[in-house]
Amino acid sequence: MKKHLNTLFVTTQGAYLNKEGETVAVNIEQKIRAKIPIHTLDGIVCFGAVTCSPFLMGFCAEKDVSLSFLTRYGRFLASVKGPVSGNVLLRRRQFRMADSPEICAQMTGFILTGKLFNCRTVLERALRDHREKINEARLKKVSNRMKDYIKKGLPDGDVSYLRGIEGDAAHQYFSIFNELTLSQKQGFRFEGRSRRPPMDRINCLLSFIYTLLVHDVRSALETVGLDPSVGFLHRDRPGRPGLALDIMEEFRPVLGDRLVLSLINRNQIQPDGFQTKESGGVYMDDSTRKTVLEAYQKRKQEKLMHPFLNEKVEIGNLFFIQALLLARFIRGDLDGYPPFIWK
Repeated sequence: MKKHLNTLFVTTQGAYLNKEGETVAVNIEQKIRAKIPIHTLDGIVCFGAVTCSPFLMGFCAEKDVSLSFLTRYGRFLASVKGPVSGNVLLRRRQFRMADSPEICAQMTGFILTGKLFNCRTVLERALRDHREKINEARLKKVSNRMKDYIKKGLPDGDVSYLRGIEGDAAHQYFSIFNELTLSQKQGFRFEGRSRRPPMDRINCLLSFIYTLLVHDVRSALETVGLDPSVGFLHRDRPGRPGLALDIMEEFRPVLGDRLVLSLINRNQIQPDGFQTKESGGVYMDDSTRKTVLEAYQKRKQEKLMHPFLNEKVEIGNLFFIQALLLARFIRGDLDGYPPFIWK
């Protein structure tokens, strides 16, 4: 099994990466500061003014190491990929299924089931652990609403209906997200989801970690031979990895939202680690970004029980496991796609 744990994040502005034998050399101010063996890496993510040699790009493609370029503040720009791998018959079946309204509705139902279960678990854990510090009635109301949606049998609706549920559930969930910050409330106020640019510190953190999630999920889908651009909930749009965004939905609460809340509530990051631009957008400084990246990598090394496999796995391997399960469903080896449900 290919592990999705070892990602090299390069944030130092002006850094230059090149191939040195079987290693990736990181040059800063014309001096080699690190050499990382290529076989230990799953991906490389470059932030801002970081450049790579053409030979390294080809080397990464040859070794199936994903290479992505983001702006300094975490907006995805481009990725370098090698030849398309995997079974062409699997991708052809994926395309046919994505053209079927019935299968799209079924897959969307599976995806939303995982997302709603996991969002609800975030709320229920907060109610269990911090009942005296939060508005119990508000959280319980949203949690019960998600429970009702799940009980209705999500795979039985049409896609438009399910997208409506997804939109309402997201609105309700983020309407009480501010209740989940237990410390630094003044510095980390959250009034609702905002993107491109994020308009507050929590939105900045969420958008940044979601970008990292897309990178990891996309890499996993490509590894098993699926096309990350052809999704079911997120429809085709040039430049958008629809399927990666689909599968990311079940991981947002587990690896995204919970990590943001932990960083704030444990005082691992501070309000003064963010900058507000003239546009009103809020961005992390370099030190805060480094803290977030380290926490993200550490979180991926933790283990939890996978409900379908019934065994403990590292969180960083979940992306690949779910990609494999999706491929098995598309091939017809499974009757449905089992989303990851966090308990």
